[in-house]
Amino acid sequence: MTPAWIRNGYMALIALFLAAPLVVVAGVSVNAKKTLLFPPEGFSFSWYTDIFTQNDWRSALFASVGLAALSAALAVVIALPLAWFLWRRVAPWARFFQFLGVAPFLLPPVITALGFLSFWATGGFYGEPWTAVISHAIFFVTLPLVTLSLGFASIDRSLVEAAATMGADDARVFRTVVVPLITPYLVSGYAFAFVLSLNEYIVAYMTVGFTLETLPIKIFNALRYGYTPTMAAVSIFFVVIAAVVFGLVARYGDLPRLLGAWSSGDK
Repeated sequence: MTPAWIRNGYMALIALFLAAPLVVVAGVSVNAKKTLLFPPEGFSFSWYTDIFTQNDWRSALFASVGLAALSAALAVVIALPLAWFLWRRVAPWARFFQFLGVAPFLLPPVITALGFLSFWATGGFYGEPWTAVISHAIFFVTLPLVTLSLGFASIDRSLVEAAATMGADDARVFRTVVVPLITPYLVSGYAFAFVLSLNEYIVAYMTVGFTLETLPIKIFNALRYGYTPTMAAVSIFFVVIAAVVFGLVARYGDLPRLLGAWSSGDK
């Protein structure tokens, strides 16, 4: 049997290997000089304040948050009735609709982005900001679809049958029984889609170009004028948002189950 100190040392090396890039980026983001140097020369949080005080970075931040919020909401709106249908209709052909829901996320992002580009350009809508919202919603609909499917699977069908026996129609059953039970999964699906949409670059760039400059697109544009610690600060900003969102999901939801692991009580 492997000694505990070897296992712990091995896991520590893996953690160090995974955390090393983040440590370097974090160090660069607090560099006092306008250079991407590590270890940092001096210490300053001014590059973080630039995200909120400089008009170009602040506009990109608002564009990213708005796009992520709207596309995640639309993804949930698409996924909710689909997951409800798949749960109610236990039939082999119903799985075809589930495949359609996960297909955009299974393809390489560049292939999906090229598909969106061709579709919107053919329709004459290329460059419209709302096309990015729809494209992101379709691309990330898999996330709320998976979490909501897990939520529906956790519902005791006898509760639905009891409500129907008491005279509740489908709409009332859905509103009073189903929605309260799946709310944590709905919120989690929204959170996952929001975080990934916030960080997504290629689909947004292929659908709107530079018409809507999100933070990832802003970073790409800024590279033409040199490297500044502000880019590193934005990267750490993304990491913090993801950590906070997923931390809240773990705190108030069943994160292992949402990630595909069944708790002991489900066996």
